Amino acid sequence: MARTKSSKAWLRRHVGDPYVKKARAKGYRSRAAFKLLEIDRKDRLLKPGMRVVDLGAAPGGWSQVAAERVQPGGTVVAVDLLEIDPIPGVTILRGDCRRPQVQSAIAEAMRGRKADVVLSDLSPNISGIAATDQARAVELNRMAIEFCRAHLRPDGAFLVKVFQGGSFGEVLDELKNTFREIQTRKPAASRGESRETFLLARGLAREAGPSSC
Repeated sequence: MARTKSSKAWLRRHVGDPYVKKARAKGYRSRAAFKLLEIDRKDRLLKPGMRVVDLGAAPGGWSQVAAERVQPGGTVVAVDLLEIDPIPGVTILRGDCRRPQVQSAIAEAMRGRKADVVLSDLSPNISGIAATDQARAVELNRMAIEFCRAHLRPDGAFLVKVFQGGSFGEVLDELKNTFREIQTRKPAASRGESRETFLLARGLAREAGPSSC
């Protein structure tokens, strides 16, 4: 099947992307690793001994960074519906974090303790219909927030990818109702034309209790 002009343009941009080249040189599975690295340098998000859950982890770039930063003594659990090749120092779980068996597996990997940090690079399958894609992204954001209510320490941190658009305010409001502090981050590795941005939330609000996730 012939490639469309847009797919050819994406391929040219991807091949020439300096972060793609750096990821290959350093052994990271995706250029997204450099987004987390930059945020971590600024905010000191990941520290030795921490327990981290990475939602939407495939192909594993963020989990690789987290595993490097939380050693010695840390724990990283990567969760995704897609298969992820093994990563040293990372427990990989395939499934939906809302399912009881996945939650049980997460709790076992965390030895019954809550996470210090939850990462969410969750993204929907893109349909090309802006309203549909935005709604799906918001649903994933909400799922990740619900996960934090049940599985994040009260003084923990949550880093989530969001997309600017009509429903961005809804996600921001829900985060403000769940966390005490919210900061916006747009790392250099995030392409300028991309609508993605990252929100760093810290400290669960007192009313943020357990949830069904």
